[in-house]
Amino acid sequence: MEEGNIQVLATDLGEQLKSQGLWLVTAESCTAGLIAGAVTDVAGSSAWFERGFVTYSNRAKHEMLDVPYSVLDEYGAVSEEVVRLMSRHACDRSGCSVGVSVSGIAGPEGGSHEKPVGTVWLSWSVNGDVTAEQYMFKGDREKIRFRAVHAALTGLLTRLN
Repeated sequence: MEEGNIQVLATDLGEQLKSQGLWLVTAESCTAGLIAGAVTDVAGSSAWFERGFVTYSNRAKHEMLDVPYSVLDEYGAVSEEVVRLMSRHACDRSGCSVGVSVSGIAGPEGGSHEKPVGTVWLSWSVNGDVTAEQYMFKGDREKIRFRAVHAALTGLLTRLN
């Protein structure tokens, strides 16, 4: 995986969204805007990218995306339950038909036995259909975050095709 692959994925994603008349929103925690950055590197992305939410803290997830504190407390920020709410609520708040969310532990600290460094949850919301997947990425902080962006874009393309 190299940077060029991200650019190709983002360009292909833009073509798919534009051809289908769909708008994209991102809701990012561990990637802190890297997905939004990747898609807005594509010239003309203003025709299909609406906005991005960077919700690094639990407070931001709660205030910006209406993720209940009770869900955050019960499951943790890095969980299927949280990313599903993040992608769905990002779409609701933005009026977009397509959303992607991510929450994970990029390291080098912050991992636990149950959720080691490299644990990343992604969720996609496409026309109200919300799916989520867990990943276990290897590598340093930069590689884990890069792999999360790659997986987010690949997942969007898969769900739009």
